[in-house]
Amino acid sequence: MPKPHWPIDALAAALARHLPGCVADVAAEIDSTNSELMRRARAGRDHPALLVAETQTAGRGRLGRGWQNGNGEIGGALACSLGLRLAPRDWSGLSLAVGLALAEALHPDIRLKWPNDLWWQGRKLAGILVETAGTAMAAGERYVVIGFGINIAPLDGAGFATPPAWLQEFMPDITAAQALMRVAAPLAQALKAFERTGFAPLAARFNARDALAGQQVRLSDGAHGQAQGVAPSGALRLRTATGVREVSSAEVSVRPQAAQELHA
Repeated sequence: MPKPHWPIDALAAALARHLPGCVADVAAEIDSTNSELMRRARAGRDHPALLVAETQTAGRGRLGRGWQNGNGEIGGALACSLGLRLAPRDWSGLSLAVGLALAEALHPDIRLKWPNDLWWQGRKLAGILVETAGTAMAAGERYVVIGFGINIAPLDGAGFATPPAWLQEFMPDITAAQALMRVAAPLAQALKAFERTGFAPLAARFNARDALAGQQVRLSDGAHGQAQGVAPSGALRLRTATGVREVSSAEVSVRPQAAQELHA
């Protein structure tokens, strides 16, 4: 298959409306788009930037998990990162705001799994990794790198408990380049809005797409209960036998609990 044509100039122009001076480029092969933007920021290149990878050799997700990537062809997955300076009053809920922006830009039926996955019909469609570079900046300001991977066409489901979903399942003609054009500017706009007002104004919209709402879930720390949406802070609300607990640590993994586990 031919490689996609990436509309770099159009992407840079769309992003610059919200992030003045933003640049965009494509790497034919790179270890990780997040890692590269972090390296650039630590070297003083901390202007807004979008980096797309046709192939990632060491892509990664949350909790150190590997991140499967496409091979740069029209199939596979979109892998890219957006880096920018941000200085919100409260960083809580940033990954939720990112997921919401991507879902709303792509399709009304995409659901969100706390804290940073997009789901389609109970299967993972996309993932998000948010990192910050520890470079010297103004008080409260950090250079943040937002990495996201979106499955465009079917991927090898080996190693997954549930085979992943892909965008062409329900948007059959979309390419990776077209998907990126759909989400880039809305994401930049959402990040600047988050900087001004935080996550609280977005909580109701997130809850309207919450894939876990009402489900029995189990946390990686052994706790379990019924998911009841997210709080204005972005914390997951979990009703347990001892009351409602708010889970705010992104280091806690959340999984829907199978019916057989509930009655074991």
